Amino acid sequence: MADILIAAEARFHDALKTLFAGPAGEVRCCTSAGEARRALAEGAFSLAVVNTPLPDEFGRELALAAADANAQVIVLCAAAQADRLAAALEKHGVFVAARPLNRQSAAFLLRFARAAAARMQKLQSENRRLVRRLDEMRAVTRAKCALVRYCDMTEAQAHRALEQRAMDARVSLKDAALDVLARFEEPPA
Repeated sequence: MADILIAAEARFHDALKTLFAGPAGEVRCCTSAGEARRALAEGAFSLAVVNTPLPDEFGRELALAAADANAQVIVLCAAAQADRLAAALEKHGVFVAARPLNRQSAAFLLRFARAAAARMQKLQSENRRLVRRLDEMRAVTRAKCALVRYCDMTEAQAHRALEQRAMDARVSLKDAALDVLARFEEPPA
């Protein structure tokens, strides 16, 4: 599986490979936006480089599609278009750079893209943790409500009963809550 997707006219493939992948990087080069979209559908890429314009479209929509596919995206365009294009794409996490691009600028863009990817991965991990915690809190709250309703307990007694059940069964509080819910709530139809 290629790690880098390059969408550009064929005559720019070697130069862009040298700038963004180096000799050892796995690269998939595409000559059109349609071909690049098919490549995105086939697999994940950590980096997409779009050298505008492409034969079948400018490349803006392809950059957005690559960003939606969780790739870091760098769009290369003419200097006259860079500011306007950057204003439209930066809010989507797409980096825009003006041509001509030298090796030093390409290295800077790669470092910046990697840093952004690491930060995004950290935020996604935190988001997953918070979603799991929220699911646990929902289950515990629903189980406490079921105990209050069907077992004539106070909320504090219901919470203590759930904690005790979790300790006795050596399971998480969420698992104890789900067990209580399975006993008192009807399964959804």
